[in-house]
Amino acid sequence: MASLKSIKKRIVSVKNTRQITKAMKMVSAAKLRRAQENVVAARPYAKKLGEVLERLSKSQDVDGSPLMEKRQGGKALLIIVSSDRGLCGGFNANICKAAERFAKERGSEFTELSMMTIGRKGYEFLKNRHKIYKNYPNILGTLNYQTAALIARELIDGYLAEEYDEVYLLFNAFKSVMSQDITLEQLLPVTPEVAAEEEYAPEYIYEPSKAALLDELLPKHIEVQMFKAMLESVASEHGARMTAMDSASKNASEMIGKLTLQYNRARQAAITTELMEIISGSESIKG
Repeated sequence: MASLKSIKKRIVSVKNTRQITKAMKMVSAAKLRRAQENVVAARPYAKKLGEVLERLSKSQDVDGSPLMEKRQGGKALLIIVSSDRGLCGGFNANICKAAERFAKERGSEFTELSMMTIGRKGYEFLKNRHKIYKNYPNILGTLNYQTAALIARELIDGYLAEEYDEVYLLFNAFKSVMSQDITLEQLLPVTPEVAAEEEYAPEYIYEPSKAALLDELLPKHIEVQMFKAMLESVASEHGARMTAMDSASKNASEMIGKLTLQYNRARQAAITTELMEIISGSESIKG
């Protein structure tokens, strides 16, 4: 049986760990609130922009943009949005496994498949398994639209220069604190979603022209989709970390209870042994 000193040392150690996990849970809860507000604010704008693009793309007097041109076969780029820090449950492992599945199931469709990682954890997992086109670490902690726009502009320039023919975006979409959905979206070429036909579709007046507006909105659409995906991932990370730290705190409390019981039993056994020795010594003196 372990000594009283070692058990007491373990109890102190687990209590310190529980204190850390509780603090991390509180920090993640505060950050999650802000991240969730940003996601909720970004979703309607991204959705409406997609609807405008879908309406413009169906117009008869608009020629296809180079960003909407579909190329046969060719090279593909997969963007994986992970996190820079760990201790968030299966958040990073799940997204990296999804990237592995994409490469295994769809890699044969392309002549070459490269990966771009946003976040340190995704890069560390995939760097020895696949070709990493570029890595962007330590940008999610201070995320802003300008950063997402710069990455989107690099993607657009690379696509127009035919460095790759298709671009896919893989990220964790935020659903709730307990749930994050791994989402795969095609970023380039831009393929607007087909909306349901309305009974009455109003005619809009576009200024300066539909073609000019489409050329202006397509890069903006890619920027917004990139920014929204990163916001979703940040919110999902904080939700996953909050859940993981809450579970770790509960496990620590259970372990403290078990160790305390073990400590009390060992202490009781030690006291009983000492009493038996005293009684035996007393009896031997009398005898």
